[in-house]
Amino acid sequence: MSAALSYESQLQTLILRGVLDRETLLPLWQQRGALIADKTEIDVAQLQRVDSAGLALLVHLRAHQHQRGVELKISGATDRLRTLVALYNLQTIMPVSGIFRCFNTINLRQTSVEQGLLL
Repeated sequence: MSAALSYESQLQTLILRGVLDRETLLPLWQQRGALIADKTEIDVAQLQRVDSAGLALLVHLRAHQHQRGVELKISGATDRLRTLVALYNLQTIMPVSGIFRCFNTINLRQTSVEQGLLL
C-alpha cells in the first residue's frame, strides 16, 4: 500500500505532498479541473515518490493548462523526478525546476569522475 497523497492550494500554487503514483492519484485526477483552474505552478518538492502514472498526470495537467493559455510551472522536482522525465524523453514538454537549481550537471559529473565516483 502506498503512502497517502495530499494537496493544498496556496494562491496560484498547488502543493503536492506524499506519494504520487497509480494507487494514490485518483482523488487528484477526479478533482483536477477545479484544483488547477487558477494555478500557474505545481510545487512537487514535498513528494516522496512519483511513478510513471504520476508523471503522466503531471504532463496532463500541464497540457490542460496550456490549452487554456496558461503556462503551468512544475517546481521543486527531485533528482528522481527529473530522471524519470529524462527517461521518458519529456524534457521539452515537461520542463521541471529542481530543488537545487545551483548545481551544474557537467561540473557535478566532472568532479565525480575526478573523485573516482561513477554517476
